Amino acid sequence: MKNLVADAVGLLDALGERTAIVVGHDWGSAVAWTCAALHPDRFRAVVGMSVPHLGRAPMPPMQLFQRMFGEKWFYILYFQEPGVAEAELEADVPKSVRTILAGTPGFDVTNPAVLAKKKGDGFLDGLDVPETLPGWLTEADVAYFAKELAGSGFRGGLNRYRNMDRDWHELPELATATIQQPALYLVGEKDPVRAFSPVDPMKALVPNLADIQVIPGAGHWVQQERAEEVNAALVAFLRTLPA
Repeated sequence: MKNLVADAVGLLDALGERTAIVVGHDWGSAVAWTCAALHPDRFRAVVGMSVPHLGRAPMPPMQLFQRMFGEKWFYILYFQEPGVAEAELEADVPKSVRTILAGTPGFDVTNPAVLAKKKGDGFLDGLDVPETLPGWLTEADVAYFAKELAGSGFRGGLNRYRNMDRDWHELPELATATIQQPALYLVGEKDPVRAFSPVDPMKALVPNLADIQVIPGAGHWVQQERAEEVNAALVAFLRTLPA
């Protein structure tokens, strides 16, 4: 996270911009919140989607997840062993992409197929591969993502999860930092992340949170699923900011 935030600041420097408004989704949301928390002089407003700002956990995240889920299967714990999830997801990349984007979310801790998993099971085990895609996702989209991931593999993305404890140790200042800039939070009504990422703690950490908008009918991929509503919310928020 320290490196990703430094990259964002470095991008502003490279472009010759003093400040920017940062917007992110899921892990991008975590990066956006952290940019705003650590560099208020460079990021004058922030929008997070799906993942709220939760500050610093009271203990390293893997320890926290183990307490929360015990013997239950949880995708972030499954992702921790290098090579295991890579082997599973890269065995059939088009199937993996199709399932992750349009199938039963493997991160939905309330779904019966996920609840039925046990330690040793894979991310895709028990999940249906959808034959037809939702209207917001095309076969060309899936083919493009699969082509890119066939070249890069999944390790880069999975390594983000493997650095959560490192982030906890390297960024103790997040325990006391608040985000004073104007902020907006957007989340899909059916986003599975809502089951284990509570929003209420964010209110004290982001005192100038303009709004918490729940997009009706949307799932996790809210900016793709409800592009018009998300864009309208972003534009409305931006118009409230000083020029």
